[in-house]
Amino acid sequence: MSSKPRDKRMSIEEVVASLEDGMTIGIGGWGPRRKPMALVRAILRSDLKDLTIVSWGGADVGLLARAGKIRRLVYAFVSLDSIPLEPNFQRARQAASIPEVVELDEGMFQTGLKAAAERLPFLPMRAGLGSDVLVNNPGITTVTSPYDEGHGHEELVAVPALRLDVALVHLNRADAHGNATYLGPDPYFDDLFAMAADRTYLSVEQVVDTAGLTVDTPVQRVLLNRMMVTGVVETPNGAHFTTCTPDYERDERFQKAYAAAAGGSEEDWAAFEERFLSGDEDAYQAAVQAFAEEQ
Repeated sequence: MSSKPRDKRMSIEEVVASLEDGMTIGIGGWGPRRKPMALVRAILRSDLKDLTIVSWGGADVGLLARAGKIRRLVYAFVSLDSIPLEPNFQRARQAASIPEVVELDEGMFQTGLKAAAERLPFLPMRAGLGSDVLVNNPGITTVTSPYDEGHGHEELVAVPALRLDVALVHLNRADAHGNATYLGPDPYFDDLFAMAADRTYLSVEQVVDTAGLTVDTPVQRVLLNRMMVTGVVETPNGAHFTTCTPDYERDERFQKAYAAAAGGSEEDWAAFEERFLSGDEDAYQAAVQAFAEEQ
C-alpha cells in the first residue's frame, strides 16, 4: 500500500457529475471576490435542480437563481460591490421565484458555519437579538445560558449549524493533494466552508508541487490542507468576473455588461447567455477574451 498522498486532480465535469439534485452546496468567496465561478458555470450547464445554496452571495447566487436551480437560499447578502444589489438576485426576489429564503446577519452566518465545522447542532451568540432576523426566521430560536454571571441567565440566539453536503471554493494555488494557499489580502471564510462540508471541491488558478506552495508566500497562507479537500481543479481565470488577487482583479467592464443584461429584457439576457454561457468553460474564456479585445 502506497504511503504517498493521493492525487486528487479532477476536471470541472467530474466535479459536477458527483453532485446530486437536492444537495446543500456552500459556495466560498465573498460577494464578487474569489468565487469559484467556473464550477458555478458548470452547475449552470448541468441538469441539477432543487439545490440549497449557502453563500455570502454574488453572481454565483444571481446566475443560479436566474436558472431556477435554487430551492432554498441561505445568505447574508447578495452583492456585486460596485453594483450594490445583484440584479439577477433582485429579479428573483421580486418575482418570488426562490421557494425558500433564509437571510441571516453576517455574524450569524459565520457562526452557523463554525457550528457545522465543529459538528455542533448550534452555537450561541448575541447577534440577531431584537432584530427582524428572528421575526422572519421563526425556526431560529433562543437559548438561556446555564450560567449566571451576576446579571441573571442571559438569553442568546441559538444559531443552527449550516451543514453542507459540498463546499465549492477557489484559491490561488494548490498541490495535487488538496493543500492550498491564498495570495490575496483576505482568506474570506473558505476554510470554514470546507470544514462545514462533507466534501470540498477546490478550484485554483494553478496546481504546483507541494514545495512550491510556500516558495514566495508564508506558510501561514496555506488555508486548506489535504484532509479537507476531495478534489482539485486547475482552472485559470476560474474566478472571473470576480477578483482573484493578485492574479487578477474584478472585471468591472464585464460585470457592467452582465448587470445590464440581467436587469434588462428577456432578449437582453438571452443574448448574454448565448454569447457567454452557452458553451463549456473554454468557450466562456474565449468569449471573455474576445469581449476584452473590443475595448
